[in-house]
Amino acid sequence: MVEFEPRLFDDIDPSERPSLGAALVPIAGMIVFLSVGLIAFDLDPQFPLFWGIAFTGLFARYHLGLSWSELYDGIASSLLMGMRVILIMFTVYALIASWIQAGTIPSLMYFGLELFTPMVFLPVAAILSAIISFAVGSSWTTAGTLGVALIGIGSGLGISEPMTAGAILSGAYTGDKQSPLSDTTNLAAAVTDTDLYEHINAMRAGTLAAFTIAVVLYAGLGLRAAGAIPANRVASIQAAIESTYVVSPLVFLPVIVTFGLALRGIPALPTLGTGVFAGVGTAMLVQGTGFGAAWSAAQSGTAPETGMELVNGLLESGGLTGGAWIVTIAIAALALGGLLERAGVLAVLSHHLGRLCHSVASLTGVTAVSAVSMNILAAEQYVSIVVPGMTLGNLYNEQGLKSQNLSRAIEASGTTTSALIPWSSGGLFMAGTLGVPTLEYAPYYFFGFLSPLVLLFMGVTGWQIVYADRADSEEPATGPGGAGSVTAGED
Repeated sequence: MVEFEPRLFDDIDPSERPSLGAALVPIAGMIVFLSVGLIAFDLDPQFPLFWGIAFTGLFARYHLGLSWSELYDGIASSLLMGMRVILIMFTVYALIASWIQAGTIPSLMYFGLELFTPMVFLPVAAILSAIISFAVGSSWTTAGTLGVALIGIGSGLGISEPMTAGAILSGAYTGDKQSPLSDTTNLAAAVTDTDLYEHINAMRAGTLAAFTIAVVLYAGLGLRAAGAIPANRVASIQAAIESTYVVSPLVFLPVIVTFGLALRGIPALPTLGTGVFAGVGTAMLVQGTGFGAAWSAAQSGTAPETGMELVNGLLESGGLTGGAWIVTIAIAALALGGLLERAGVLAVLSHHLGRLCHSVASLTGVTAVSAVSMNILAAEQYVSIVVPGMTLGNLYNEQGLKSQNLSRAIEASGTTTSALIPWSSGGLFMAGTLGVPTLEYAPYYFFGFLSPLVLLFMGVTGWQIVYADRADSEEPATGPGGAGSVTAGED
């Protein structure tokens, strides 16, 4: 676990604290640079983010008066916080390649094509992802293992990859939010001083409502996709897989090892690392791959020649080195977020958002906006939990609200929306892992929109709002006015 202690508004000396206008300058600069770079010149995000780093650094040094060492410390702290995330990214890319070489993912596709139909695939994919994510406590692990296989199965059934990715993410983040093993769930409880299971219980009704609506929508998409699969496509895909890989129950050993360790509560990084070793070992023992070739596949990726272009594309991977493009964006975004935090920009923005709160509804809305803003500005979902959680706690107390209202709000709006931001660690990881750009899967990631919308509904109606000063405070509200050192790790 990595310590993260953000500077809050009251922690900054008034003589060094930027005004609201000054805090908005680097934000405006970042928006301009990203717009010009990505839209006008069709550049990748790395250098537009680099421009933002340079501009923010110079502004903080010469206008706000921070020293170079303070700015370096801000960047270093942010990168240290995100280092485990970066390591997980590299490990997952190696794991995917090793599992393809081992025949694990091809075999999951092979048998999945026999079990699923286009009509039921999307809702079942969402439900399966939710179950696995709840069991292992990690949306990232779910996406990097089961999710990759589901993308292949969906493509074989004629379902578009963005739709499948959206269903996977809806399920993965649903299970993650309700799992006591999830780092983000534990972090949200810790930073708001809320009992873990009170936090989970407070999220249950809203999470279930949002996920149920999402599953219904996926069922509707599935009905539209029914009958879209071309004749003999499944048989052709299975034949192409069988011609290249040994399809055997033995190839599922990496799945058993990886999920077994996750279910025992082993953290994500050693669990996924063991999965890489299991994949390489299975490739050698079952597929007959040489020692050097097996590790080369994990490092440099796979490019199978199955005789079918669709299958070749689905089973092509970049391996560990293929994750460099994604990781460079993550590093640049984390560096920019570190500068914004150290310059006091995040603290000032969060403080002024908090001043807009005059009711439970406005407080809930401001919390959601603050969490999403932190995802956009700091590119890291842990910041979206920690900064609002530490900044807005007093406002919830002033409204007579129990802490689980705050913990629920920051996770319902912070954790779930991370995957919607293209340069955020969540968006980068999911896009790179599932092979679908963030902006393409975003319209189908229904839970990412529904979770904060249900949260706002709670704030407006009073549903599930819990008050600290009422005799029935142990029971959630049923209507308006009814009662009812921080660390961060990998998701």
